[in-house]
Amino acid sequence: MLGCSPRKRKEAILPVEQNIQLDKSILDISVVAKGLNVPWEITWGPDDKIWMTEQHGEISKIDPETGDKKRILEIKEVWKDRTTGLLGMVIHPNIKEYPYVFVDYTIKNDKNIFSKLVRYTIQRDSLISPKTLLVIPGSSGHNGSRLAISPNGKLLWATGDAQKFQNAQNEKSLNGKILRLNIDGTVPENNPVKGSYVWAKGFRNMQGLTFSKNGLLYTSEHGDALEDEVNLITREGNYGWPNIEGVHDTEDEKKYAEKYNTIEPLLSWTPTIAPSGLTYYGSDNIPEWKNSLLLATLKARSLRVLKLNDDGTKILSDNIFLENEYGRLRGVCVSPKGDIYVSTSNKDWNPYSKPLESDDRILKISRANKISSAKVLKGKVASENTNIDNIDQLYSIYCGSCHKDDGSGVEGSFPALKGSSIVLGDKGNLIKVFLKGKKTENKPEQMPAFKFLSDEEGAAILTYIRTNWGNSAGAIQASEIKKMR
Repeated sequence: MLGCSPRKRKEAILPVEQNIQLDKSILDISVVAKGLNVPWEITWGPDDKIWMTEQHGEISKIDPETGDKKRILEIKEVWKDRTTGLLGMVIHPNIKEYPYVFVDYTIKNDKNIFSKLVRYTIQRDSLISPKTLLVIPGSSGHNGSRLAISPNGKLLWATGDAQKFQNAQNEKSLNGKILRLNIDGTVPENNPVKGSYVWAKGFRNMQGLTFSKNGLLYTSEHGDALEDEVNLITREGNYGWPNIEGVHDTEDEKKYAEKYNTIEPLLSWTPTIAPSGLTYYGSDNIPEWKNSLLLATLKARSLRVLKLNDDGTKILSDNIFLENEYGRLRGVCVSPKGDIYVSTSNKDWNPYSKPLESDDRILKISRANKISSAKVLKGKVASENTNIDNIDQLYSIYCGSCHKDDGSGVEGSFPALKGSSIVLGDKGNLIKVFLKGKKTENKPEQMPAFKFLSDEEGAAILTYIRTNWGNSAGAIQASEIKKMR
């Protein structure tokens, strides 16, 4: 059985690619493994290996000293398409008494899509005796799917709304919720509602879930066109979606919040950053980051260090590291020693550019004694401001993740803006889509509404897409947008 007394051996020396300079500490960045295929979940195992799910359906272990990969399970019924596949995984922390690994993944029967939660038993280097704990409706997107074990041994499952927004507030639906289960799949007796798995509700698409050292539960969640979130989860809490996005800052949201006692996020981001893997950092190894949430981001292509106050109820600062250095970041975990491991996600369905031959990778961030690379990175404090004078940046922030910086789009998902009949055609139709959004039948992705942007910002973006990449249509004025609101 794994997890009792891992064999000690001399630590290998990985080549240092870059350094990070903090206030006092110097950090090394090394590549542990490369050539992976969308490592969706990474977690530190009881055998001092990195356990990993790859989206196409494999569970493997990575030796953090050598990068050697050993596959331990292939789940053949996994259905992978866009954001579906083999997703979340958690290992029970009391492996001697409960030698279990929990995973969730997408399956498809005929035209019906489901999210399936399964428990495996660890036997040496194998996972055996699969036991299905729960199956819920799924979708081609918004499946959530992170897992965590609470300090008192309960299993938490963060589910998405399965692209049916009202699921999140529907008491009879298990989508758009945090579910709390016993490890045998039964409903805990002390859940808020007798016989119900629901612990908290009102979520769109959570992609991060973690407990702090003092037992607080945090999530990271994708918003629509605005208000990505990090939330502190409370028993029976209502987090507002779809009636509220992020902070309660509109009159309708304030009324809903007062009526239903909804909870605001600890932090929200507009422009969105696509938050993904989330873990708590409580080690003394990197003192500047102690008592922080570490957040991997996809759209923002960065690692965020979110410093908490002493009791964990507020985020004091948001600092950005690795921005645009390694592409999309999906997962993050911490070793008992305090080293940090981050997985990239450049082979997924929505890359910013062509993946490198070395993608996807697992990076190691560790404490160093001295600077040993030619490139030294520093963090920066997140800013809420966007510069309307930098139109390239404005377009990239709000449109680039879907339609790409060169306007090429993603075939089958996001239409190209280059040469688009909607872009080059009637101004009124384009402004209408921009302000109100657009949903195409039989396609999971939809154009969100950008009415929250100012008339000036909207005019700048629309003019940019009408006059770039060979497009030669006329400019759009702020007054034209104001008239159509």
